[in-house]
Amino acid sequence: MKCDILTLFPDMVEAVVAASIVGRAREKGLVEIRAVNLREYAEGRHKVADDYPYGGGAGMVLKPEPVFRAVDELRARDGNLRLVMMSPQGRLFTQAVAEEFAADTRRVVFVCGHYEGIDERVRQGLAPEELSVGDYILTGGELAALIVVDAAARLVPGVLGDEQSAQAESFAGSLLDYPQYTRPPVFRGLEVPEILRSGDHQAIRAWRRAQSLWNTYSKRPDLLERAELTPEDRQVLNEFSREGGA
Repeated sequence: MKCDILTLFPDMVEAVVAASIVGRAREKGLVEIRAVNLREYAEGRHKVADDYPYGGGAGMVLKPEPVFRAVDELRARDGNLRLVMMSPQGRLFTQAVAEEFAADTRRVVFVCGHYEGIDERVRQGLAPEELSVGDYILTGGELAALIVVDAAARLVPGVLGDEQSAQAESFAGSLLDYPQYTRPPVFRGLEVPEILRSGDHQAIRAWRRAQSLWNTYSKRPDLLERAELTPEDRQVLNEFSREGGA
């Protein structure tokens, strides 16, 4: 997985990318993630990369020139680019889209606007794919791009170490995750379920599957419409419907 994040705030991006699992994966060469400072592609002594909007209004708009210059340079280095603009108008980012990005062999270039957004000519002239992380507005596209990078990077083989980790988590298979517990066995009167301490792995798998189904049924029933369910799963869900609980 290779990607560049075009931003006015490279330090903000680097602080997140350098940390934790993604940072270790980059050090090992499993992923390549770079923050590209758009101000380096701006004109003039002061490297101004944004300006007031035509027609009036509050805020600043990212100028087209630095974005076009940055993309032109990146294309000259590697013509096999996937250009993505983070935008609330874009396709909704999901776990399935994260898997798509993780498997993509192209270099992904994320264009991140800030404040009031990006000059419309970037959309017109570069025709980027538009991607949204949800129906809300952020100060800039950096955080949205980092969400995509983090979700996709952890699916790259070797990044998590245990390949089963990514497969067992929420939204893998369109179901929410089951509850997790660790030591101590009792904390402030709250006990770890006995079945998890039983050593019966088959029973534990069945319990975890039932809990995952219950969490999805009770919190995000819309996910069940596209979940891969076995006949046993459907029987469990029918029991939930009749009894009203896990």
